[in-house]
Amino acid sequence: MKTRGRGPVLSIANRLAMLFGAITLGVIAVVYVYVVPPLESSLRNQRLRSLAATAKASVGQVRSDVVNAVDVKVLNRDVGAASDAANARVTLLIINHTPAGVQAVPTFDSTTQVEIRDLQFAVALDAATSRKIATGYESGDAGRLAEAAVPIRVKKQVGQVAVFSVPLSDVEDNVALIRRRILAAGGLALVGALLAGYGVATALSRRVRRLEVSAGRVAGGDFDARFPVDSADELGQLAMTLERMRIQLAELDSARKRFIATASHELRTPIFSLSGFLELLADEDLDDQTRRSFIQEIREQVDRLGKLATDLLDLSRLEAGSLELRPEQTDIATICRMVAGEFAPAAAQQDAELRLAVPDSPLDATCDPERLAQIMRILIDNALRHTPDRTAVVVSAEPNGTRVRVAVTDSGPGIKRTELDRIFEPFYTSDDARGSGLGLAIARELAGRMDGRLGAQSAPGRTTFSLELPA
Repeated sequence: MKTRGRGPVLSIANRLAMLFGAITLGVIAVVYVYVVPPLESSLRNQRLRSLAATAKASVGQVRSDVVNAVDVKVLNRDVGAASDAANARVTLLIINHTPAGVQAVPTFDSTTQVEIRDLQFAVALDAATSRKIATGYESGDAGRLAEAAVPIRVKKQVGQVAVFSVPLSDVEDNVALIRRRILAAGGLALVGALLAGYGVATALSRRVRRLEVSAGRVAGGDFDARFPVDSADELGQLAMTLERMRIQLAELDSARKRFIATASHELRTPIFSLSGFLELLADEDLDDQTRRSFIQEIREQVDRLGKLATDLLDLSRLEAGSLELRPEQTDIATICRMVAGEFAPAAAQQDAELRLAVPDSPLDATCDPERLAQIMRILIDNALRHTPDRTAVVVSAEPNGTRVRVAVTDSGPGIKRTELDRIFEPFYTSDDARGSGLGLAIARELAGRMDGRLGAQSAPGRTTFSLELPA
């Protein structure tokens, strides 16, 4: 796989397989380093300890022969016997104490070798100097040897040293066998890890690819493409999150289409009406009264267009978060009286009573006074449009704990229970309602931006919209 302007990029499957392989290889290396060398050292030390114990137990007759200065043939025979008993090569060295130092010279060897040139028998010098059994390693023509030197005292001085030696080839063979088996097992584990890693990574890649394909379709506007949730792991959680995102995008897209369709309809209706009235006004035979009636209708349609445009602008600014609010301590009672006074002529025109139930004393809340007045205008206008003639609309305000509650109640037919949850949606109106359906959506958005809550309760003959604001 390659990316534009960059070098080749390994797939997730390859990278995970390589990661699994690297981890396994690292584990094999750690096991090899921490097992093989210590094991080899432990086996060699064990061999030395065993050889030293065997040498100590087998040297008795040779020591006696040296002390008693027996015949050479007898000593040679007993050296061979000690070799057989210890299952080791036995070399008897005479110790010469000279001004230049201590020298060890081989005199008898169980192999009957006359001249020994490949071995230096350094352990013999150590034993002669320390007067104790000395052990060590030495390499000869036959390979590496383990040696144990037993000092033999003659007249309170180490006169000779018996060196017992065994080859370490069996230890090295065992270590080599273990090394090969570790490497073989490690190789199998490495191959298995690579295959398992590639398999797991391939499965993960397929799942990621499915999410990628769905994401591409959603990005292209196909909101019917679902994100498959096939497990509860991290990828499953991601798929669930993406699926929720898809549903929200689908809802937003649906709302956008409804918004465009409804806005187009709402704008087209007054525009067609204006076009029709203008054509009628072009008729020169119209009498003055009809002409004035048409002009009044045109004014109403222009006002409707202006209000619709303002509502659309407010709603778009609210949804975009660009509408600036200026919260301050506001006397709610004063705002209620002011806005109610604005609607007194409209209420009188339909012979409705607009009642105020607000305290005479200040009732303060934290809000933007201009936007609160806008909410109140929306609620009172909505109540007057739905309440029958010669009924009352009640505007009330009262403290409610740490909040202030403002309510507008009308005596209209009420809102159906199935519609009660939708009345705050943009452009939603009941079948017989008049208006754009934007007012209540704007009112709720404004209430939420001021940390308030706008709700509705309705029953036949009584509907109440209540606004709660922080005191």
